[in-house]
Formats: sequence, C-alpha cells, structure tokens
Amino acid sequence: MTTTLPSAPKVGMVSLGCPKALVDSERILTKLRADGYEMSGNYDDADVVLVNTCGFLDSAKEESLEAIGEAIAENGRVIVTGCMGNEAEVIRQRFPGVLAVTGPHQYEAVVGAVHEAAPVPPSPFLNLVPERDLKLTPRHYSYLKISEGCNHRCAFCIIPSIRGDLVSRRPDAILREAEKLVQAGTKELLVISQDTSAYGVDIRHQPRAWKGGEVRAHMTDLARELGRLGAWVRLHYVYPYPHVDQVIPLMAEGLVLPYLDIPFQHASPKVLKAMKRPANEAKVLERLKAWRAICPDIAVRSSFVVGFPGETEEDFQYLLDWLDEAQLDRVGAFRFEPVEGAAANALPDPVPEEVKEERYARVMEKTAAISAAKQRAKIGRTLDVIIDAVDAEDGGATGRSKADAPEIDGEVHLRDAGHLKPGDIVSVVIEDADDHDLFGALPGA
Repeated sequence: MTTTLPSAPKVGMVSLGCPKALVDSERILTKLRADGYEMSGNYDDADVVLVNTCGFLDSAKEESLEAIGEAIAENGRVIVTGCMGNEAEVIRQRFPGVLAVTGPHQYEAVVGAVHEAAPVPPSPFLNLVPERDLKLTPRHYSYLKISEGCNHRCAFCIIPSIRGDLVSRRPDAILREAEKLVQAGTKELLVISQDTSAYGVDIRHQPRAWKGGEVRAHMTDLARELGRLGAWVRLHYVYPYPHVDQVIPLMAEGLVLPYLDIPFQHASPKVLKAMKRPANEAKVLERLKAWRAICPDIAVRSSFVVGFPGETEEDFQYLLDWLDEAQLDRVGAFRFEPVEGAAANALPDPVPEEVKEERYARVMEKTAAISAAKQRAKIGRTLDVIIDAVDAEDGGATGRSKADAPEIDGEVHLRDAGHLKPGDIVSVVIEDADDHDLFGALPGA
C-alpha cells in the first residue's frame, strides 16, 4: 500500500526597504520553514505571498503599494507586513482583497496570518525544524540586527512612530546568533540597527554571562566580542557619540573592519538644528582627524539630505566646504522628500524641486571627485578582498575591500580569478581605479 504524503504549502516573499527589514523577512521565513512551509521563488506556485513593505518615504510607500498590486495581480493571495503595515487603512482601501496586514517586526502576527491563509496539513514529515536559519543574503555575509527602534526625534523621520523607541537585544543572544552564523559559513557580519551607538542604553548596558566572563550591552564591548569570532565585522548606522572613539583602536587591532557608516545628514548648524540633530560639525572634523591618526585606513561613509526646508545657498555651500575638509570615503545624497507624519513638513521656506535637483547634482559631483582621488591613491597597494561573485566563463571575479559594504559602496574587479569562489578572502594587487571601483589581480597573476 502506497501512502501519499500531503504537500507542504508554498510561501512567496517580496522584501522591500533596508537591511533591517531584510532581517525581519529572514526571521519570518525561518519560522515558516520550521512550521513546515516551503519557499517559492515565483508567484505561480505560491499558496500565499508575503510583501514586507517600506514606509520611510512617500516614494518608498508608493513602491510598496506597487509591489502589493503586482502580487495581487499575479497571485491574488497576499499578506502585507512591515513598516507600511501601520497604515492598514490605506492598504485595504487600495487593495481590499489583501488577506491580512501586520506592522513591522510583528513576527507572530504575520506567521499566524500565513497559518490561517494556507494551513499546513498534519504530517510528521512536514513539521520539522530547518537545519539553520533561512537567509536571503549570500551565504558568506549576514546582517546582524542588535536592536529595534530609535530614541531620536529627527524632524524628517517617522521611524520612531513606526518601530517605536529603542529596544536592545541581550548581548549574549546577539553573540550566540553571530557564532551560529559564522559556523554556518558567514565570513562577514554586518551590524545593523536604527542607532548602533545607542545599543544598550535602554537596558542600562546590563552585562550578561559569555564564554566564562561577562559582556556589557554596549557597542564597544559587543564589537570586541564579535571581532573574536573570526569574521569581518562591519558597523552600520553609527551616530558619532563620544564613546565611538573607543571603537577605533579595535579597528587598528584588526578586530573590527576599519569602516564606519555615520548618518551625518548635513553640516550647516542651522540646518542641523532644524532637523533636530546634533550640530557639532566642527568637532566631528577634529574627531575624523584623530580617528585617521589611530587607524589610517579607516573608511567613513555617510548620507546627506539636500533641499531640507529653509536650506539656503549659504547652508548648502557650507556643506560643500565641510565635505572638502572631511574627505569622506563614501557618500550618498538624497533630495528632501516630505513624509506623512514628519515634523519637517510644517517647516517654512520649502526648497523648490529644481533647486533640490541642482544641489543634488553638485554634491554628487563633489563627492565623486573626492572618492576618485581616494581610489587612485590605492593603486599599487595590496588589499584584502572578499569575493562576492565569480564569472567562470570570462575568468573574472567581483569582490569588496574592507572599505566597501555590499550593495551601497564600490567593488573590486579581478582578472584571472575564475578559480575563486564566493566567500573567499584573498590579497589583491590594485592596478587601476575609477570614481568608485577598483581593478586588480592576485599577486603574480
């Protein structure tokens, strides 16, 4: 007698927004896998489709709504979660057919909605715990979320209203997750949160037992312990609080990558005050100089908003002059965009769209020139590079130096490297450079 086993329901996932949302998607899919679901890479054979939305900017909201619409058109059975889930009425008004809407990091709610929409048939063969967490990133790098929410109240941002105030994870729980990731093949840990520097403030930096000792819930202690796991450790979304200075020696020692992602947003004291952000741009320049003295290879990336309400030509020129002095390695710029619910919307003197475009072009031209000069200075050096992709057909490979985070920074393109594989960390002689990328080969190639 042949027994026909029940088939597992399949779940599709569309994940939008920042790496923090990507971590949420991975956690949701891991739980669903543990509950007996299979993952689907297309709309056609999925029993239900999850859309993890972004709600930070109006343009991101529109992208999320378009993704929901596409999922409904292609599949019809859609569950919405993520940051835009807080605007359930807007979503349901436009798409009354959605099965459920949940907010950000509401894992139990979204998993429960999937169970209701596509129940798993009872079977001892389906309800199995997966061997390891499901990942949406390549095996060799992983995002490591250390906290949720934010205590800042920046005028242009609605993250606290979406994700709440700062809630830090226990340091031992973070380190256990990181250890498991490294054991599973992760070569680079990308530390993320809304405000990495504030990690542990809400739990008074309470220490926890770890490896026969204690580790505080503090960015410096956490970075040191992560660095001892043997993987590259890259710090993102670091506000320049005074204690950040304590992390720079860890970079000089090689425990943490010499890389800081600091969201400065502007340099003009007047604009920073209007943004409700710390206006200490002069002191930041002094600290950048001190950091480079301790760790000459440190790469600093940042993002800036142009066209904020009230920004004058004088304010913008102040930013350009500041960038000349700061000599940041990586810079992203954004045109100010009103976000529903943000305090900045009520500020006077909005900047015309054509002026925003002109300033955006100028700041990108300025920072591209700085980046190009920094890249050219690396020609002739030998750098460690982590390989992301290999083209066996043409023998090339693409990777990143310690100064490059995945997807947002530059790349290193290698010739005669078809024998490498993703996750390899190799020494590369830099032979050429453009504004953002490097070109090189293995020594002796």
